[in-house]
Amino acid sequence: MPPASKTCVACGRAIKWRKKWERDWDQVRFCSAACRKRGVSAVDVDLERRILTMLGSRARSSTICPSDVAREAAPDDWRPLMEPVRRAARRLVDRGEVEITQAGAVVDPSTAKGPIRIRLPR
Repeated sequence: MPPASKTCVACGRAIKWRKKWERDWDQVRFCSAACRKRGVSAVDVDLERRILTMLGSRARSSTICPSDVAREAAPDDWRPLMEPVRRAARRLVDRGEVEITQAGAVVDPSTAKGPIRIRLPR
């Protein structure tokens, strides 16, 4: 039986166990070479902080869109920040600080495609 899955420290997606990692499973931290190369930058940490600050300043039942955070961080050129905000939200989900929803239902952040909303856990 394979060990429990892990979460990539860079993108927040689930890392599926692979036979080739059998001996090194404890050291596996990234889901891909791209995530290993990218890592978690100061911008990523800032986006996590912005998500939590924005959610904290609203009603407990409110949600935010990743574009709200991206627009706050870079009002004139926010589109390139959309995927970094989604990655930051997935990392926060892994830590239990937020939930990602679609159509009002909590979804698995690793498989969510399309528009998402971010909220504090209920």
